[in-house]
Amino acid sequence: MTESENAPVVRLAGVRKEYGGTVALAGIDLAVAAGEAVAVMGPSGSGKSTLLNMIAGLDRPTAGTVAVLGEELGALSETALARYRRRRVGMVFQFFHLLDDLPVLDNVALPAQLVGVNRRAARERAAGLLDELGVAGRARAYPSVLSGGERQRVGVARALMNRPALLLADEPTGALDSASGEQVTDLLLDLNQIGQTLLLVTHDRALAERVATRVITVTDGRITADRTAVAP
Repeated sequence: MTESENAPVVRLAGVRKEYGGTVALAGIDLAVAAGEAVAVMGPSGSGKSTLLNMIAGLDRPTAGTVAVLGEELGALSETALARYRRRRVGMVFQFFHLLDDLPVLDNVALPAQLVGVNRRAARERAAGLLDELGVAGRARAYPSVLSGGERQRVGVARALMNRPALLLADEPTGALDSASGEQVTDLLLDLNQIGQTLLLVTHDRALAERVATRVITVTDGRITADRTAVAP
């Protein structure tokens, strides 16, 4: 196996982020290997979401480097970062961020169309993902009529549309009732078991313990614990 094949999917070195006089990240070193499911936990305001935004290319560090698949994000233009987000990472959000004026199928197909896939091929892949995730019957529905669990499954399908190397999830069960949260937890576990690399920011300890192969705790902008998760 070559050195590049051994390289982590994500590597942060000395990452610091300041907003005015506030330090959000105070020197983070982190590597995530292919196939890992890493849960990032910690109190509100600890820097978890800032960390996720760095890896997503939504924000730039004040100091240090963020590399994904060997590509240093700080060296990319805003246009290149947008391309990176579309092609390299998938993102799942607490409040879904679906487009209310598009039916489910078109919501899911959109990321592929944005990178140049023709509409028919994009819709075919979207239909396949909706089927795999158990919401094929909602393909023509609009997001407003979906349950929370259905919306999050659609959000996961959209995030997987361009076959990302890394799936990022920000509180993916935070807006769901317990039954829907368990469904999404099972879905993320299944994805990781077939090889999808995951990085989850969550307050949900049950989600972290069930899905993650590794749990990181962030406190005051620093990693204060990094442990292998205990299999349930």
